[in-house]
Amino acid sequence: MSYIHFDKTQLVNLNYSLDREIIRTNRSGTYTSTTIIGCNTRKYHGLLVAPQPHIDSQNHVFLSTVHETVIQHGASFNLGISKFPGNYFPRGHKYLEDFDSEPIPKLTYRVGGVLLQKELILDTNRDRVMIRYTLLEAHSPTKIRIQPFLAFRGYHTLCKENDDIQKEYEKVPNGAKFRLYPVYDPLYLQLSKKNKFHPDPNWYHNVEYILERERGYEYQEDLYVPGYFEFDIEKGESVIFSAGLTEADPSTRQRAFEKEVARRIPRSNFENCLINSATQFIRKRDGETRIIAGYPWFGWWGRDTFIAAPGLTLARGDKETFLEIMDTMSKDLVGPLFPNVGSGDFTNMNSIDAPLWFFWSLQQYIYFTGDSKTIKSRYLGKLKGILDGYQKGTDFNIHMLSNGLIYGGYENVALTWMDAVTVDGPVTPRTGCPVEIQALWYNALQFYHELTDEKSYAELAEKVKSTFLEEFWDEKKGYLADVINGSEKDWAIRPNMVFATSLPYTMLDEYQRDQILDIVRSNLLTNRGLRTLAPDDPAYKGYYFGDPISRDNAYHNGTVWVWPMGHFVEAYIKLHGKSAKNFIDKIIKSFDGVMTQYGVGTVAEIYDGDPPHRPKGSVSQAWSVAELLRMMELVKRL
Repeated sequence: MSYIHFDKTQLVNLNYSLDREIIRTNRSGTYTSTTIIGCNTRKYHGLLVAPQPHIDSQNHVFLSTVHETVIQHGASFNLGISKFPGNYFPRGHKYLEDFDSEPIPKLTYRVGGVLLQKELILDTNRDRVMIRYTLLEAHSPTKIRIQPFLAFRGYHTLCKENDDIQKEYEKVPNGAKFRLYPVYDPLYLQLSKKNKFHPDPNWYHNVEYILERERGYEYQEDLYVPGYFEFDIEKGESVIFSAGLTEADPSTRQRAFEKEVARRIPRSNFENCLINSATQFIRKRDGETRIIAGYPWFGWWGRDTFIAAPGLTLARGDKETFLEIMDTMSKDLVGPLFPNVGSGDFTNMNSIDAPLWFFWSLQQYIYFTGDSKTIKSRYLGKLKGILDGYQKGTDFNIHMLSNGLIYGGYENVALTWMDAVTVDGPVTPRTGCPVEIQALWYNALQFYHELTDEKSYAELAEKVKSTFLEEFWDEKKGYLADVINGSEKDWAIRPNMVFATSLPYTMLDEYQRDQILDIVRSNLLTNRGLRTLAPDDPAYKGYYFGDPISRDNAYHNGTVWVWPMGHFVEAYIKLHGKSAKNFIDKIIKSFDGVMTQYGVGTVAEIYDGDPPHRPKGSVSQAWSVAELLRMMELVKRL
């Protein structure tokens, strides 16, 4: 039995199986995602979800799902499953025997004397998914019928029956080409063997996505089925169904499938699952290398990129990809600011911390490689531009005060990573001088001085340190204020003060760091990360659920995040050295159990603040995976 495996009793239990999703991506931004039984529960699910950069910066669902039917002696057994109002139809999951993830997702169905295996894989460099059907057992002639459910829509939207679709199709080798709307790339549906396509155009109405309904969004859509493919299959034979945005050569499908399987890292243990997951966030397309912040609905984010890049690349020994990411991001720098979200024409610059995390990311490169020359030659000018820009002042009221601290924001703007916004405005606005921004600012000044030996930056850093300790530290409380705005100080216990203890350059002595970590350990640390607010705070929300407003109000008011725990671990190691190993190992190993939950083989974006800390948010988050890998590397280096 492989590391990740589900048996029949688990698969046929919809309460169990529909809570577990798979996500697979290629290196150009295309992904396939569904539940372990193939029933889509999100509008973001689909077998082929690919970028259409000539339309917008979003992904688009081309092939939502397929329903397979096994035919013997004139009897048909439909293996598919979709949710419609009031019921699931067909209920093909009842034929499932097991799910295996080694080395790729594999479902096995038993229908009478038929044992059919279904395997799923993406082409690494093309917008194409391949499904291999292998007839393991059969006692009489067998046919397979495949019905494709087409969407051709942005993944944030839903499809409805309309008269604008182009029902015409073109024959291509062993398949057909469809283009429901002129603006889209065509979709090529092909098989590795001769088959017959039976045109039978039809709309399937009100396909339901139960998680969208739970999240308070529109949850029903209509999908277009143009007909079905049918072919004979012999015992022991494998036939590959291919869906891609370019035409495939049917004669090479078997070889292409095996080549892709050989590329895969086995998901044979916890660490290999994280490594597999890490590679899935890297998107190389049109000469750019970016990090997708999370699947299935995130794009690329500046802050997330700089925080996640070291763990996703350097912790795995991949410094080339790291530099490609930094080079791509550097092109997006506007004055002293990096985009919070997107790039080019689809850019939002409202991030006070992304430019300062850029410094930390480059420090991690030097830590992992020992190579400071590359950083100096490539990025020194950009680093100086950021520091000077923050001193002079820039957009969003981001500027340096006379006491050396960095101030940012104004009414109805959220600039830090705690950026949830509802109709009532930012949930945690943190306007003023947030604690982690000062820690990052000091670290950036000292790092630049380290690279250049320019004394003025070290002198400014000392001024920042003096002000910071005077304004933020409270000896009686034993921790740092979260935000200072003039004479107002917010003493809510949040994880943001952890960064003042973990960064390469810290303004705190050992005693202060120990006091802070003790407060964090007592109030915020869980086996899934750090709470965003102490449970005894009146604003604390222990569960992340409900409509968008309810979820946004909980997002940074108690909800657990994995990534800040990486900095807690780093600070703890700096204080305790080798004696920290057992404690940190226990924290990391506690995540072993999440590999068969929620996003199978990966780590979620967030978890409930209250036990049992159920996974929530995106099923696979870049900085969650990245910081676990970085934690593991920090422990190894002990």
